[in-house]
Amino acid sequence: MSWDLLLWLLALCALLALVVQLLRFLRADGDLTLLWAEWQGRRPEWELTDMVVWVTGASSGIGEELAYQLSKLGVSLVLSARREHELERVKRRCLENGNLKGKDILVLPFDLADISSHEVATKAVLQEFGKIDILVNNGGRSQRSLCVEASMDVYKELIELNYLGTVSLTKCVLPHMIERKQGKIVTVNSIMGIMAAPLSSGYCASKHALRGFFNGLRTELATYPGIVVSNIYPGPVQSNIVKNSLRNDTTQAMHSDADQSYKMATSRCVRLILICMANDLKEVWISDQPFLAMAYLWQYMPTWALWVTNKLGKKRIENFKKGLDADASYFKIWKTKHD
Repeated sequence: MSWDLLLWLLALCALLALVVQLLRFLRADGDLTLLWAEWQGRRPEWELTDMVVWVTGASSGIGEELAYQLSKLGVSLVLSARREHELERVKRRCLENGNLKGKDILVLPFDLADISSHEVATKAVLQEFGKIDILVNNGGRSQRSLCVEASMDVYKELIELNYLGTVSLTKCVLPHMIERKQGKIVTVNSIMGIMAAPLSSGYCASKHALRGFFNGLRTELATYPGIVVSNIYPGPVQSNIVKNSLRNDTTQAMHSDADQSYKMATSRCVRLILICMANDLKEVWISDQPFLAMAYLWQYMPTWALWVTNKLGKKRIENFKKGLDADASYFKIWKTKHD
């Protein structure tokens, strides 16, 4: 075989590999490290059993689904949110469909924005179970309003709930993990913590703040390798987060039942979150296309990302003003189906 032929074959193989990776990326619903961990990494069923997991925002959406999937893994669960009756509903379903008994689930209602309640709540968990292995910071609220029309109370509430509330609860749990020299702090951020979009300026600000805080905290914990800080950035997921998002003031919410078929199934998102926990991944992006591609664009080519976002943002604002779902009308065609 001549050298020319060998070089041509190598070039062809490289081209085919590139095409295969491109096709895989077009159908990906997570970053490449996460998908590799799903394929070759540790299973949640092996790694998370017998742990005490505290989930905030557990009354709906991602938090609720986390409770259901964790209940099948033999963990002890702490469920927190404001609505106690909804937490009791989640607990009943966990007991019906999971592998837990009543003593394995603690319903602990509190307001994440009420910082004064966090120390008491933490002591209650430690008194009940004696330890906290995983804190899942999932509680929060979104926004659908233009900056010029939204009151400052909206921005204040978003920062107090999404950012300061999460930081406060983490600070209450952290000394316990430092004492034990182990633990996992898992924060469900948002793809908006990487990129930005119109109608969500306050929400984006709170999520960018979380990214900075937890990345900084991770560096401070470098001498405690047993404490893992994981930032998770989901894209659009089927939940009530848009329905309950703030509008122009804190008394308004969307309360609309828009089509969510284009969004990722909550069960799929939560499965990937569990894989993140099992494999101690530090940063995880979970999203269908084109949102996943936009995250890569914002991370590595921000100038191009701003140009694309400006183009798409005009349509997003138009949809919102017409009372339509801000994204569904032009992203539905990209929806990737998952079993």
